Amino acid sequence: MRWKFLLVLALIAAAVVAPMCFFTVDYTEFVYLTQFGRPLSTYDGGDDEQAGLHGKWPWPIQSVQRFDRRLQYFDLPGAELLTRDPKRKTIDRTLTLDAYVCWRIAGAGGVDPFIRSVGTPSGAQAILGQQITSELGAAIGERELEDLISTDPQKVDDARKELRRRLLTGSGTGGQSLQEVAESKYGIEVVDIRLRRSNYPAAVREAIFERIRSERRRKASDYESEGERKKKDIESDGARRVAEMKAAADARSIELKKAADAEADRIRNTAASKDPEFYTFLQKLEEYQRILGDNKSTLLLSTHRELFDTLFNPPSPGKMAPASPLRALDGREKSDKPDTPTNKQGGP
Repeated sequence: MRWKFLLVLALIAAAVVAPMCFFTVDYTEFVYLTQFGRPLSTYDGGDDEQAGLHGKWPWPIQSVQRFDRRLQYFDLPGAELLTRDPKRKTIDRTLTLDAYVCWRIAGAGGVDPFIRSVGTPSGAQAILGQQITSELGAAIGERELEDLISTDPQKVDDARKELRRRLLTGSGTGGQSLQEVAESKYGIEVVDIRLRRSNYPAAVREAIFERIRSERRRKASDYESEGERKKKDIESDGARRVAEMKAAADARSIELKKAADAEADRIRNTAASKDPEFYTFLQKLEEYQRILGDNKSTLLLSTHRELFDTLFNPPSPGKMAPASPLRALDGREKSDKPDTPTNKQGGP
């Protein structure tokens, strides 16, 4: 019975100890093997020969630590950074940037410095975040605000590419780039750094929007004043053209009137030269019409007046003899009849 009990105890111990004597290496991880806390070996799951089942002494003699060998990323905390003002050669305009960092452990050889320097992925994020934020602030301070916030997408893309190149491969502390420092000191491979968003700080956005609105109002005022100026130019040009056309029309009208008057005078002269007596008769008729055509006036005249000689003795065209006042007077003296008034109201 004693040996059976010991056998059971041995089986139980083997069942407990056996899992502690074996470990597996997955494709997605590094396995760091230590013996009494000292590094013994590092297994890379990406290596087909090292991946799979391995044996070790049970804890506390030997122990394993597992680290993800895949690409990892973390977001940098949003920071308000200062940009350069090219007009005054000073840094006075603030920009809020959101960025993210892609990283991974730099192969099996980077596991030991990674454990000794940062220990965990959260520690790696803290250290990288501080250094990258510092380098990012220095790089942003050398660029203009319009390089990262612009209506030209190509300009912004070029600025971001240059900023990424500066952060990854530019000279940092001791003349080394950020990638070189991270790999040599921390066993970390910095794969990429990208800007996710760039914007104005919330505290100054309203002031910036007000400035934009002010600029738009100023632009609108410029357009209105330019339109008013063009309107006045068009109106003055139109008025000038109208005045020129009116002056030309008036000159043409005067010219035509003069020509018409000249033609009328020629026609009258021609007519008068053909029969002067009859022309004189017509002129007298026009004068009678002017005098007698006014219905508001009443004339009390004698029929023996010279004015009515032409009415009582109209000339014949081509045979008119000039009227003699003496003949009219002699005729009036020889007449035995008294003067007959032209109006019942009487007259001399």
